[in-house]
Amino acid sequence: MSPKSRPIEEGRRGKRREGGEEAKAIDEAAIHPKYENIEDIPGVGPATASKLMEMGYATVESLATAAVNELVTAGMTDKAATRIISLARDATEVRFVPASEILARRANIQKLTTGSKSLDDLIGGGLETMTITEFYGEFGTGKSQICHQLCINVQLPPGKGGLGGNALYIDTENSFRPERIMQMAQKTGLDPKKVVANIVVAEAYNSDHQILILEKADQVIKANNVKLIVVDSLMGHFRSEYLGRGALAARQQKLNGHLHRLERLTIAFNAAAVVTNQVMAKPDDFFGFGAYPVGGHIVGHRSHSRIFLRKAAGGRGNRVARLVVSLDRPEGECIFRIAEEGISDAEEEK
Repeated sequence: MSPKSRPIEEGRRGKRREGGEEAKAIDEAAIHPKYENIEDIPGVGPATASKLMEMGYATVESLATAAVNELVTAGMTDKAATRIISLARDATEVRFVPASEILARRANIQKLTTGSKSLDDLIGGGLETMTITEFYGEFGTGKSQICHQLCINVQLPPGKGGLGGNALYIDTENSFRPERIMQMAQKTGLDPKKVVANIVVAEAYNSDHQILILEKADQVIKANNVKLIVVDSLMGHFRSEYLGRGALAARQQKLNGHLHRLERLTIAFNAAAVVTNQVMAKPDDFFGFGAYPVGGHIVGHRSHSRIFLRKAAGGRGNRVARLVVSLDRPEGECIFRIAEEGISDAEEEK
């Protein structure tokens, strides 16, 4: 470097040092821009935004977890869809990261109490956000009762086992009872009327309607600070509408997309998801549980925790919960109680 050019270079370095922090901030903004609405994303005009909203992509978070082939149906090219998804992912900081960062991020995962300490202990301290928990069992084993209790508990502050948010209840079997919510809320100390008002309910009339509700749920979740998504029950409509082996492939394909959508919503909004499931009997099974969840491997692979419920001997409202599948917990059982005041630990025998 010549003596003449050295001062110029040093001057440039000095300017870089002085504006280093500002330049870094500008670079970060360029890498991870913040878009409040999907219309703010470059390349998404009013017509495209309207079509995307009709398809259920009403937030930047939902676009970040979309697949290219899903957006192509909105009338855009593969290249445009890829670009829009990429920009949405940059805005939500979806990128390749080291496992150590994933570990640190998991510190943000919260846990929701069921109301029973023994049941919470069985599943690792409560239901985790960003996961799907499945409760299955025969009629009358308490699946919907647990869902009702969770809709109340999610409104508790984190220090008391809640998530400080509200609930979305997708009712496919006409099982939601607001009167029961008010009855169970008495024990928590929350205002029963406010508790009911903080639960958004959507009645699904068939499987396609059930899928549509979840596709359009992201805007409702964001607007209502929803931290718990309940689908009660997951398989009711699918099971009654897709009959015979000839319809199995079509049913499983739709079901797979439905569960993928549910999982994406839990990740995008750091929410917990709970699904209830029906059971079927296997006459040739002499050493099993006697009842098995419907839905096949599709439901099994997408459920992060699967809990089998049955009535306990002796009555008294006691139920047995068996953790059948979990990503990080061993199999096990516990006993809890369903009473007028809600879910609690089982009473000791006197």
